[in-house]
Amino acid sequence: MNNISSAIYTALEWITRFAYVNLLWVAFTLVGGILLGFYPSTLAMFAIVRDWLRGKYDFPIFTTFWSYFKSEFIKGNKLGIFITMLFILIGLDLFYIQVNLNHLLSWTSIPLFAFIVIFLLFLFYIFPAFVHYDLNVFQLIKNAFLIMLINPIHSFLIILCLTFVYVIMSIVPALFFIFGGITYAFMTMWLCLHAFHRIEKKKESIE
Repeated sequence: MNNISSAIYTALEWITRFAYVNLLWVAFTLVGGILLGFYPSTLAMFAIVRDWLRGKYDFPIFTTFWSYFKSEFIKGNKLGIFITMLFILIGLDLFYIQVNLNHLLSWTSIPLFAFIVIFLLFLFYIFPAFVHYDLNVFQLIKNAFLIMLINPIHSFLIILCLTFVYVIMSIVPALFFIFGGITYAFMTMWLCLHAFHRIEKKKESIE
């Protein structure tokens, strides 16, 4: 009975932590005026998740989140400019495809679809790479892209996990508002850390 009570308590504790960090992510995004707050807030959330996955649990969540948010504010928004520009390109691509629906299989549409797919896969790795590696923005973008290219299995697993989560949250939409951001961060950070460690072990074996 004690084991069951302990398991229930632990589960509820983690549910509360997830919901709290998700709330902080939304709140700090709004505090930054959405445009300036979204990327630092997202990076702070990923940094918190990375700490959890590396076995660090006993730290004050609010002050730690705030510390990450402040320290990554400028660098995070530099990254945000790059990602936003890519989103604009994606929007233009989608507009072009919509206008040319009768020519979807033309030689111009196929590269556009490929660009969209590569960009979406790249997004899985950029935030985990940002909080894991101490590099400048250009190096982070390059590293995240290369890691994405050499880890197709991890990309597939991320898509699989997120698809499953999407199905669950579409059935219970309230879960999206309470756990949407943190669930995405946890899934991608967990699988990306495995990819990062795999690359680091390969480097060590070569050296």
